[in-house]
Amino acid sequence: MKTCSHCIMEDEDWKVDYVDPYGSVMKWCDYCKDYYVRANKELYPEIFGQALSKIFESSCGNAYDCLIGLSGGLDSSWVAYLLVKAGLKPFAITLDNGFDTDIAKHNVEALVNGLNLHHEVVKVNKVQYKDLQLSLLKASVKNAEAITDHVIITKMYEYANKLGLKYIVHGGNIVTEAIMPKEWGYTAMDWRQLKGIHKQFGTGSIKGFPHMNLWNWFNYTFLKRIKWFPLLNYYPYNVKLAKRVLKEELGWQDYGHKHMENIYTRFFQGYILPKKFGIDKRKAHLSTLICSGQMTREHALELMQENYYSSDFIEGCRVRRFDKSVICKYFNLTEVQFDELIEQEGKSHTEYPNNEKLFKRLSGLVEFARKVAVSA
Repeated sequence: MKTCSHCIMEDEDWKVDYVDPYGSVMKWCDYCKDYYVRANKELYPEIFGQALSKIFESSCGNAYDCLIGLSGGLDSSWVAYLLVKAGLKPFAITLDNGFDTDIAKHNVEALVNGLNLHHEVVKVNKVQYKDLQLSLLKASVKNAEAITDHVIITKMYEYANKLGLKYIVHGGNIVTEAIMPKEWGYTAMDWRQLKGIHKQFGTGSIKGFPHMNLWNWFNYTFLKRIKWFPLLNYYPYNVKLAKRVLKEELGWQDYGHKHMENIYTRFFQGYILPKKFGIDKRKAHLSTLICSGQMTREHALELMQENYYSSDFIEGCRVRRFDKSVICKYFNLTEVQFDELIEQEGKSHTEYPNNEKLFKRLSGLVEFARKVAVSA
């Protein structure tokens, strides 16, 4: 495996010539190339005000202007801050899956109180949710966190539709998330896959569990005309600035690496993925920050030498053991039983029922929907 000379991603074969403004020729990986292609097409900071105006106008006198998800993480927190400071009234929802860290809970409370947000906590059937989560672990697929993302997206569309809101404003963005190898996972929105895995490994009924199929997505997107809008692509998003402002004005607290505001997600990305599949998502996250000019390659390499959980090795190991004990207790498994699950050979999502071929056939429709969603 070769490491890119620009970011820290690895690949077996990359030969992308990049000529800098001074005439130097460098070999960059495809991930870097793709980042700049996407950045040129999908970043619109010059029309931030126009985007906010469209969101406001879409509410048509509604008590709220748009819907947002609030996890306590940086991206969603910054979205909430930008909207409120611009004079808009977002309706915020938070999924309670029982794994939010104390820092995440503090951040949500600080944002709700500091920004005077209308906020509701979304709960799901914990028995069904746990059954689906354990089924994904038993299936040994890479995206064992898929059910969480699936529920969050489903509930956001449901709330937006119920409230008559045309914009779901989310924290997904190019400058911190553009790089992510496709082979590191599979879409969380394939309900056929999730249902098929549960049928094979689950123990109870999931009837009535919140989900979204292709018809639901088509209905929300084309008939209801609800936009899934990435506001941070319309703003000159700087991670350090966002953290500083949120800390100083609202008492927001940093929680470490991306997506570490949730215990289950933290353990999944910091332990399960590296141990079972040899995947460390920090490489992709840090490489994206390098490409967006918010981190040096040298600093990224230094961070990769640290324990995922903490720069202090002993403290990091302590937190990891805590996470493991919490998750084993949650699933009613001994650590030996849990280790046996993790040590099973990893499997591809293609080994289970899926709609991947159908998604590919509908790729043109999906791309059109994406363009409609991000158009200001």
